[in-house]
Amino acid sequence: MSTKVAAVVLAAGASRRLGRPKQSLEIGGETLLERAVRVAVEARLEPVIVVVRDEEAGKSLRGCDVVVNELADEGMAASIRVGVSRAEELGVVGVVVMACDQVALRAEHLRALCGEVDRVTGSGYAGKVGIPAYFPAGKFSELMELRGDVGARELLLGAAVVVDEALGLDVDTEADVERAQRMLG
Repeated sequence: MSTKVAAVVLAAGASRRLGRPKQSLEIGGETLLERAVRVAVEARLEPVIVVVRDEEAGKSLRGCDVVVNELADEGMAASIRVGVSRAEELGVVGVVVMACDQVALRAEHLRALCGEVDRVTGSGYAGKVGIPAYFPAGKFSELMELRGDVGARELLLGAAVVVDEALGLDVDTEADVERAQRMLG
């Protein structure tokens, strides 16, 4: 039996609020997508599955399993399903679902989420529990039921929590881009 925990990096969003693809936005010498992949690799998550809107978006990535979400316009749930389906094919014990736009994310935080492989664990920030979040393989069927432009928030009710308030900064607006640039230089 595998003891691997996969990263599922959600990078198929349309970036409507920002008005340009945030995945390819460069901050601190790397794109937001490259940064998310690097942090997942540093956390020793394996494989790193990157869910993109089209093949072009993941072309420059190395050492990842890039999958295209043909239903990207449905929203986040479709990307979660695509990533979890691929992880299930690869026989992992669990997945860390993460976005590509949380610039303060650290490898230590991702490792802490996976501390107990049989327990759902979310990230605490801004008074809520969200992603990145760890889901054991036993929760994959519930993740596959998600629909629409919603994440797995319902599945995080009652979950264990690893707090990192810095994760409250995700890049959705030009003001967020400026804050991220100040943070990462």
